Amino acid sequence: MAVNKSILAGDIGGTKTNIAIFSLNDGKLDVKAQKSFPSQDYSGLESVLEEFLKSHKGPIKEACFGVAGPVVDNQVKTPNLPWVIQATKIAKFLKLKSVALLNDLEATAYGTFTLRAHELFTLNRGRRNRGGNKVLIAAGTGLGEATLFTAGDGYHPAASEGGHGDFAPRDETEIELLRYLIGKFGHVSYERVVSGPGIWNIYQFLKTTGLQKEPGWLKEKLAAATDRSRMITQMALAGESRISQKALNLFVSIYGAEAGNLALRGKAVGGVYIGGGIAPKILPKLKDGTFISAFIDKGRYKDFVSAIPIRVILNEKTALQGAAYYAAFCSHE
Repeated sequence: MAVNKSILAGDIGGTKTNIAIFSLNDGKLDVKAQKSFPSQDYSGLESVLEEFLKSHKGPIKEACFGVAGPVVDNQVKTPNLPWVIQATKIAKFLKLKSVALLNDLEATAYGTFTLRAHELFTLNRGRRNRGGNKVLIAAGTGLGEATLFTAGDGYHPAASEGGHGDFAPRDETEIELLRYLIGKFGHVSYERVVSGPGIWNIYQFLKTTGLQKEPGWLKEKLAAATDRSRMITQMALAGESRISQKALNLFVSIYGAEAGNLALRGKAVGGVYIGGGIAPKILPKLKDGTFISAFIDKGRYKDFVSAIPIRVILNEKTALQGAAYYAAFCSHE
């Protein structure tokens, strides 16, 4: 087992990029330095790394980055950033033989191997301690999905771009939402609904179609807000705005439905992880039954999905830890 070496890890998202240096000593990973950067303020990953490494000098032995986007031929064109990240160029920049790139949900999946019990909140106990595949779904700036396939005595994470699959409405309101979003975007993926921007899309739908009335005071607040989706969420959780409550309720219901879809596709009898930046912030809403009700609403397969454990990841650095884990233990397999 590799010992006493430094690992550079990153979690690159459309909103922020987290970079850290981990030490690997006798099989244990420890964070030595970390910093978060606003992704939109930088021209690419190299410029972020250049700034980070000015303050954190020292030999790097391995590097791995989780990136919000599809990794193909060791490069990623990020869908929510104007970046192209190439493993060969990053390796040359860092003066390493190679650098690993993972999809951010793949990195999060590896990160689940590092989590402790207090870093998970159980939404549905299901039938615990069963073998079988697990799945991971995570709403943030976008919507990510991944599967952890059973492999021997452990799990093998596999990336997907499932969040960009077609949005499937389940009732008349969601059918109207789909029509509204088709008019706005043409193609409508789940990411257009189940994401930070998706909360704003749902709010706009409720307001524009007249299903809910927007009070003047809230219109003024949203006009001045730097993050309208966050404000809508905060208003909803505080019970201060009916339209915000309706928007969050619809968001959580569709989130639960797609989590259930993913559980079926992956035959995830081992469990479902809810990751991403949004879930921990809306935990009170996730706990009220709206998410679970939509998750188990699968007709003849209701009993099947009801038995699946569902856990919310509370550690926001799980993807970062997963990138370090992969570099430390998996990159040369």
